[in-house]
Amino acid sequence: MEIQIGKYAGFCPGVMRAVNTVEKLIKEGTAGQISTLGMLIHNRTVTEELAAKGVRVISVKEIEEIFKRAQEGKKQTVVLRAHGVQKQLLEDLLAKQELCPLFCVVDCTCTYVKKIHKIVTENTVPEGRLIVFGSPEHPEVQGICSYAKGEVVTVQSAEELKRKKLDDVPTIMVSQTTQKLFEWENCQKVFENLCTNSKIFDTICSVTENRQREAVELCKECDAVLVIGSRESSNTMKLYDIALKNAKHAYLAEGLDDLPAIPFAVHKLGITAGASTPDRIIEEVHKNMNEIIENFEELLNESFKTLNTGDTVTGVVTSVSAAELTVDLGAKVTGVIPYDEVAEDSSVDLTKAYKVGDTVVARAIRVSDVEGMAVLSVKQAERSNSFKKIAEAAESGEILTGKVSDVVKGGLVVTCKYNRVFIPAGQSGVPKDGDLNTLKGKNVRFKIIDLDTEKNRAVGSIRVVEREERKAKLEEFWATIEEGKSYTGSVKSLTSFGAFVDLGGIDGMVHTTELSWAKIKHPSEVVSVGQTITVYVKSFDREKKRISLGYKKAEDDPWVVFTSKYAVGDVAPVKIVSFMSFGAFAEVLPGADGLIHISQIADKRVEKPADELQIGQVVDAKIVGIDEEKKKISLSIRALIAPESVEAPAEEDAE
Repeated sequence: MEIQIGKYAGFCPGVMRAVNTVEKLIKEGTAGQISTLGMLIHNRTVTEELAAKGVRVISVKEIEEIFKRAQEGKKQTVVLRAHGVQKQLLEDLLAKQELCPLFCVVDCTCTYVKKIHKIVTENTVPEGRLIVFGSPEHPEVQGICSYAKGEVVTVQSAEELKRKKLDDVPTIMVSQTTQKLFEWENCQKVFENLCTNSKIFDTICSVTENRQREAVELCKECDAVLVIGSRESSNTMKLYDIALKNAKHAYLAEGLDDLPAIPFAVHKLGITAGASTPDRIIEEVHKNMNEIIENFEELLNESFKTLNTGDTVTGVVTSVSAAELTVDLGAKVTGVIPYDEVAEDSSVDLTKAYKVGDTVVARAIRVSDVEGMAVLSVKQAERSNSFKKIAEAAESGEILTGKVSDVVKGGLVVTCKYNRVFIPAGQSGVPKDGDLNTLKGKNVRFKIIDLDTEKNRAVGSIRVVEREERKAKLEEFWATIEEGKSYTGSVKSLTSFGAFVDLGGIDGMVHTTELSWAKIKHPSEVVSVGQTITVYVKSFDREKKRISLGYKKAEDDPWVVFTSKYAVGDVAPVKIVSFMSFGAFAEVLPGADGLIHISQIADKRVEKPADELQIGQVVDAKIVGIDEEKKKISLSIRALIAPESVEAPAEEDAE
């Protein structure tokens, strides 16, 4: 197989500049805590590597918290990715930078994107309109729209633009830098017909244009095209869409871990990659695929060069007689199949059943390198050779089980039903940097993903089985989930607003308010990463695959605990927690506070609660009222001083 890599595949200058800038900040070590506003790059490998070096990914909501840390003396650096941000947000960040020297903003907005911001700023008017060709949810598009002075319209296709009813006002149209060139050209034609008082600015990045044009050419020149990049990357998905529409076979992979099995029929493979794909990942994929091809050919061809007793081989009949068949095995020995070893039926006439050029499958029962001859048996091969079962499994999708007999360059060799099945490293289920030798000698479950029945070649995948089983498990999960159902899971991660819990392949979130009946500042006060907890389903959305979980139990409700322990007339030790003009609030139990009305603090007139009480002070108080409906408690110290009847204060007094 020939592999051709596109000249324009991989990092665009804007993304490369952003990554290099962050790497430089890390190396210099003077930036303090480095945070990127959103994922710096839509590539899981690069993002994980940066995270390992201490770089955080933050949202807009976390900016205030980071600014506060800078004001407290902790150096903070916020990096803006190539997509850019909305105008107001940028201005707010720069204002914070002016206010606090320890709050630093590094703007890595792509120069192409900044150019669009300038175009929109200079060419839109309050009574005019801006049309943006791009995804309204994309950060780049949101940033572009924020610079417009008048009406803003976003469209994602020429057809969508046709449906817009646009009045004749000054209008300009720009494009998201990574949009499909062909669709952009269609939009321009429609725009010219719809708007007379208009202006078009061609803002698709030239690198994107070149990459997309090259992808079309690769589709024409190659039997298949592989696009390397993340599904979260807009420009990567545009390339994949081009490949799907123009190539005979189109494949998408983020890296080595999910490389597809390329069919034997593909003689020339084209490789391109999105703007968020580093060159080193492209090279890793290229190298790995070359190793697989070379190793697989070497592995299979060796079986024909060297013949041992017990081997099952395929040969071509070179001569036929009534007594035997002579077979070319493509090896240093010639195969001979005696009449008795040809078929179970003793009445078969070899001269009629076979002719020169026929292909036969036989098993070597005696090999002599000295004589240059191997005695073969078709009958034994038919009994022992079960490759047809492999083929049937490939067609039916049956899961096979085999033993890993060898670890070779590029993958594994699995013995299954007397056949050797090759499993590429990327299909082994072992992580990219994992050790394939951990599987040697073990039985593994796999599916056949490619087959050459003429040469008895099979390629399997362990990862496909694991993925399908995970999918089936998830489908079963979503089919049986219901509100109130309990699950035991492991805490996967913590955020400022809650904890994410792994329920067995799918995550649910426990909001901070659902972790404890008491007020907490952070989920870490209740749970920790890796902790096994029992949760229950509060709500879920099958379509969006979101699950809201509860952790705190109804029986732990402070009000339930209080009412089960105390009643009106009981005396309890309470802790003063706050003062109001009309009285003092005291904690009866954690999470259950009661009001001591100012008239019930002492047996004399009290001007203000602080005259008689202190915050944190523990005093005895009598429970003089319990409002079950509003969950309110009325307390009295005076009732213990003057035992005569004391009434609970009116509701409005406590407001």
